[in-house]
Amino acid sequence: MPRSRSVRVAAIVAALVLVIVGWYLGSPLFIRTTANETLPSAAVSPTTAAATRPLGAAPIVSTEAPLTVLARGELQFVDGLHNGKGPVTLLRIGDGRFLRFENVAITNAPDVHVYLARETGGKWSEATSLYLGALKATNGSFNYDIPASIDLAPYRSVVVWCRAFAVLVTWADLRPA
Repeated sequence: MPRSRSVRVAAIVAALVLVIVGWYLGSPLFIRTTANETLPSAAVSPTTAAATRPLGAAPIVSTEAPLTVLARGELQFVDGLHNGKGPVTLLRIGDGRFLRFENVAITNAPDVHVYLARETGGKWSEATSLYLGALKATNGSFNYDIPASIDLAPYRSVVVWCRAFAVLVTWADLRPA
């Protein structure tokens, strides 16, 4: 009789472990998060604005730095579980550079991160890619700062990668604007 009780306890513990592991692995597919960050802006300093206008010209009213689109792409479908939809854009605003996800929908997974990659078509190498950070949300609009010291010329795509399973979630090949 004691043996059957220990078998039952072991079965219950195993079932609990399976439920916990199953929830950890499967729940991200059902959990959606939303972020709605505004487009970054960079104000031009009054000194810079005054220095750039011709002598005798009327004062500059706008203090917003111009926005320049450097490159853009569309998130791609990988398979039934891993995909994304929506535009991504590399932007220059004043001296700042940003990667912008605009009204996107991305499949969730555990431990998802965003990279700029030198390769295209969803291929990439962590050694040659620029890490931008953890995915901020599965849905919505959000930004990633790109350090001014980084040369963007070699980067040709955006990769959204699940580190926990080493799986491509989605990617966007970037085309110059």
